[in-house]
Amino acid sequence: MEWDSDSDLSGDDDASFMLNDDDDIAGPLPFPVLQTAPCGFVVTDALEPDHPIIYVNAVFEMVTGYSAEEVLGRNCRFLQCRGPFAKRRHPLVDSTVVSEIRRCLDEGVEFQGELLNFRKDGSPLMNRLRLTPIYGDDEITHVIGIQFFTEANIDLGPLYLRLFYNILELCAVGNRVVLFGGEGVNMQPMNDTFVLDLNSSNPEWQHVQVSSPPPGRWGHTLSCVNGSNLVVFGGCGRQGLLNDVFVLDLDAKPPTWREISGLAPPLPRSWHSSCTLDGTKLIVSGGCADSGVLLSDTFLLDLSMEKPVWREIPVTWTPPSRLGHTLSVYGGRKILMFGGLAKSGPLRFRSSDVFTMDLSEEEPCWRSVTGSGMPGAGNPGGIAPPPRLDHVAVSLPGGRILIFGGSVAGLHSASQLYILDPTDEKPTWRILNVPGRPPRFAWGHSTCVVGGTRAIVLGGQTGEEWMLSDLHELSLACSVI
Repeated sequence: MEWDSDSDLSGDDDASFMLNDDDDIAGPLPFPVLQTAPCGFVVTDALEPDHPIIYVNAVFEMVTGYSAEEVLGRNCRFLQCRGPFAKRRHPLVDSTVVSEIRRCLDEGVEFQGELLNFRKDGSPLMNRLRLTPIYGDDEITHVIGIQFFTEANIDLGPLYLRLFYNILELCAVGNRVVLFGGEGVNMQPMNDTFVLDLNSSNPEWQHVQVSSPPPGRWGHTLSCVNGSNLVVFGGCGRQGLLNDVFVLDLDAKPPTWREISGLAPPLPRSWHSSCTLDGTKLIVSGGCADSGVLLSDTFLLDLSMEKPVWREIPVTWTPPSRLGHTLSVYGGRKILMFGGLAKSGPLRFRSSDVFTMDLSEEEPCWRSVTGSGMPGAGNPGGIAPPPRLDHVAVSLPGGRILIFGGSVAGLHSASQLYILDPTDEKPTWRILNVPGRPPRFAWGHSTCVVGGTRAIVLGGQTGEEWMLSDLHELSLACSVI
């Protein structure tokens, strides 16, 4: 677990701690604490993976700009990132102090020190931080963080928002891999288009000159429709979240982006999931709206219509709101949702749940294939993937779904491949042992399937930096799959 909050402590070392009566609290705490000065106060659950926050006081909310609803269930490391949509630790944050925090937590001893953090608006804060482990039955059950915030006189330049984890989006058009948008230098949202032709004997990325490009963005989705057309939806740009739709025909002379003014669009969002159905219909699910609110809706846009109209798919029950999940098409008109960061009461947890919907039905509904505590939840055989978000999902022939990588508890995840056939009477997860050299980093990828036989994986996240030049191919025609 890694705390990314700059905390300052006040009072002497022997002070006891108790919450003020007027503080809102997310559930009772199993120990008395006293707050004697206006300092930030955070409690994490040390028994859960990645030490999720279970309580913050009003001072923390006021100083950082983050509400309790936005931070409960998350690890404190987000305070090391500049702004709510950033994921990378800011380079001015002292990695030596971060390592010392980690060492103290691993050894179950108290930490005191100073660290750079950031408010929600991106402005810097300096804190002295005290982290105190709380023991119960010979093990650490909670960690208390006391933070005394002071202004940091640092000129960081303008802030450009970034989406959690995802900074680029990849799509396949025939045997061509297309990259649009993403995060550029100084966190600027990009709107350029690059194409990699895998039919070439020596494939190279080519910058495609296009007319009327959409505003720059990241956290969007990029899908293929009607053979050679790309469709972009949503994301986060310079002015905030978006819900616009643009279509590009790569084979047109010259290629030109065209905005689709669909009526009754969904809420602006980022880190949602999307897929295409019948080659003409765009499906959008979930994501993150303003103020960090997670969404659970599902919308459909028929791009074959002269004047497309967004239609929300009415259902009597929806899976918990989430972001960072995947949406895949299988069996013709069925869609499968997997994983993500899902809401559970006031908290948010990584998920390994699987839900399906058959859009050929007169009244489509979500069904739980696997999931703990969900209506109709099953207990699949095999070894299920650990709960994750920011993974990739690939639809295989016969309706099978392949899951790779993602962010599990902690900063890294193993580059394991999991496969599930949702059409089985009793769906069973399997781990695939694939020969060859897998990607070095299994987090923060973008992926697409080329020609139905090859999965292309671009990029990856080390926990400290993005590796955008790494390109790997997984052969789906191998008998092991």
